[in-house]
Amino acid sequence: MHHTNIPPLPLRGGCQCGKIRYTLLARPLVFYLCHCTECQRQTSSAFGESLRFRREDLDVDPGLQCISRESESGKQRQGWFCPDCGVRIWHGTSGSAEINIKAGTLDDTSWLMPAGHIWTSSKQKFMAIGADEISYERQPEDNYAALKQRWQQMTGSDPTVPG
Repeated sequence: MHHTNIPPLPLRGGCQCGKIRYTLLARPLVFYLCHCTECQRQTSSAFGESLRFRREDLDVDPGLQCISRESESGKQRQGWFCPDCGVRIWHGTSGSAEINIKAGTLDDTSWLMPAGHIWTSSKQKFMAIGADEISYERQPEDNYAALKQRWQQMTGSDPTVPG
């Protein structure tokens, strides 16, 4: 298992053009890679990088545009984008206390190491996932519990304890 050190809080990031900036006030709950076709289309890549937080721990500049849609799992999803450059800052399921920051928008991404993978049933064939890595063919039915536990082991931290 890989180990990583979460940088000192707060964590900061923003969109490509610089109009929207955000601050994350607590440790992430988990970092994982999503291989669903929605993430592939949204990122124009093989997967999306999801850094999960509690919504209350995000302080973001005003002006984001929201787009709602129904996901493959049938839930109402919301994506929050910069209206000028189109970069998605975060997304989540309507009414959920937890959201996913698009990890590539962080100012410092050098410390990121995924705890695992979801929606591997639609991963690109060239992507290799190790036998020791946590992976789910679809949405985790355990509410990300195994991924969160692996993340705590990787970071040596408890996300419920501030900074």
